[in-house]
Amino acid sequence: MNFQELLENFWNSTGIAGFFVDGGWKNLIMIAIACVLIFLAIKKGFEPYLLLPIAFGMLLINLPGAKAELFKTTYDADGTAHYSGLIGTLYYGVKLGIYPCLIFLCIGATTDFGPLIANKKLMLLGAAAQIGIFLTFISAIAIGKIPGVESVLGSSITAKEAASIGIIGGADGPTAILVTSKLAPELLGSISIAAYSYMALVPVIFPPIIKLLTTKKERAIKMEQTREVSKREKILFPIIVTAVVLLLVPSAAPLIGCLMLGNLIKESGVVPKITETLANSLMYIVTILLGVCVGATASAEAFLTLKTIIIFALGIFAFAVSAASGVLAGKLMCWLTKGKVNPMIGAAGVSAVPMAARVVHNIGKKENPDNYLLMHAMGPNVAGVIGSAVAAGLLLLLFA
Repeated sequence: MNFQELLENFWNSTGIAGFFVDGGWKNLIMIAIACVLIFLAIKKGFEPYLLLPIAFGMLLINLPGAKAELFKTTYDADGTAHYSGLIGTLYYGVKLGIYPCLIFLCIGATTDFGPLIANKKLMLLGAAAQIGIFLTFISAIAIGKIPGVESVLGSSITAKEAASIGIIGGADGPTAILVTSKLAPELLGSISIAAYSYMALVPVIFPPIIKLLTTKKERAIKMEQTREVSKREKILFPIIVTAVVLLLVPSAAPLIGCLMLGNLIKESGVVPKITETLANSLMYIVTILLGVCVGATASAEAFLTLKTIIIFALGIFAFAVSAASGVLAGKLMCWLTKGKVNPMIGAAGVSAVPMAARVVHNIGKKENPDNYLLMHAMGPNVAGVIGSAVAAGLLLLLFA
């Protein structure tokens, strides 16, 4: 082998050469998108705990040559996928639904269901805010049936893909990841990034919707302080919810079971070290693994498609409908209680905890400086966590 051949072999083995082959420009676009997401996570603070590892996973997988080392996929004769490499091996935690469920276990250990227990009718607001999931599912199906769309997209939008897109409306990242990994894994990168991007933009998306659907007088409504919830009630709550929900929707067992186990561990008060581990160390470890693996699914060929544009458009639609449905349910509850419920707290029925509740609280403070809605908004907010998990269970039951 002469020196020229040696140089050519070296050049062809580098990732730089990958930018000069067909489609190499797409990798450059994805690297640019990853850098923008890293900037937003660091400079703007947009969901940095998850957006940062997701963006870096996207960066890694779109560097030509790195994918073969980090995330290699092979297929059996029957089409079964097998993964190898560092990220490929870790990806089994996503594929098997382990990481999202562990996240729910940790969320349970940090959640106080007291406001919901004290005012159980707020569960209805959490349920109403899930309407966005199902309306977006129907919309995605309808778009897929528009004449000519299939030829433009290269394939129709299947029911499984529509369900995965709809779950964005739950404003719950782990739930969206679990449903998508089971129903439409090829869309995992697009749906995950859309879900977490819009969750970060809740303070921007929600206020105009709330102000459009409520009057100044309604936004200024002060709510009475909730009653004190006993320790016995807090211990019984996760047990009862687990039994009732799983008897009705068994497919929600992984998410609801982990969420309520984490909460029972917290409220029991007998294992503080485990509670501390779940709320801190384990949460952050799993978040890193989940984020990098999800980001690694956003390869150029999977992400740069017309379906991604549709996913992002339907994602914002899902968030808007979920918030609006919660507010409208809040207005109904306000009317039924003769003005005792501030309808804004219905917007907190989405599962973006505690961001949605904080947004409602801040709007209430602007309208009435003496208003303190945070704990009241936390009721439908934590109900939204349960609601999104139940909705995910229903979608998996129907389409998995």
